[in-house]
Amino acid sequence: MDTIFEWLKQRGIQIENKERMVEALTHSSYVNEHKASKHDNERLEFMGDAVLQLWSTRKLFHLTPALSEGQMTTLRAQLVCEEALAAYNRTLGWGKYLLLGVGEEKTGGRNRDSLLADMFEAVLGAIYLDQGMEAVDIILESVLTPAITQPKSESVIDYKTKLQEYIQADTRKNVHYELVSTSGPSNAPIFEVIVKLEDIIMGKGVGNSKKRAEQMAAKDAFEKMAK
Repeated sequence: MDTIFEWLKQRGIQIENKERMVEALTHSSYVNEHKASKHDNERLEFMGDAVLQLWSTRKLFHLTPALSEGQMTTLRAQLVCEEALAAYNRTLGWGKYLLLGVGEEKTGGRNRDSLLADMFEAVLGAIYLDQGMEAVDIILESVLTPAITQPKSESVIDYKTKLQEYIQADTRKNVHYELVSTSGPSNAPIFEVIVKLEDIIMGKGVGNSKKRAEQMAAKDAFEKMAK
């Protein structure tokens, strides 16, 4: 039977802590339905996010010709946004290893960008803790490095960064995001977010994850200001 351990072994990555790797594959819906499974992948996702930020920053810093700080910030945001991470996961074929609850499976969770992106970061976190950055290099060189030179589609434009840069062209103030509401079933929630500058609501957005809703709110605000 094909497993992520075999997939990684074929690429020279031998995982020692298998329990932690299984945790990286485990969505909260699976934990809710399997009491023997104690932890979902959120903590490892947090670790993987930090690893991904460091790796991508280092990669962009050493590009030739050298990029400016603003160029690095924009490109990094595009490379590590939710849609991009989900695309990397699909390229690697990891989605089939994701452990989901029955309800989440039936509603298409295995192909949902937010779940695939979270899983991608969690697996990176588990690989880093187990084998260090050299093993992470093997994975990210195969999917993220090629993406650096590819044109970015509308879906991977980082509107949060674009909005902040637009605001800071005239002022040093920062925008902030607030979750207004969460609706829908637990296995397919809809988040509504507003983006504010001080007490002024600049835009609103909805999405199937908080990250996506924030991007939509930033897009709404950016497009209004850029008119």
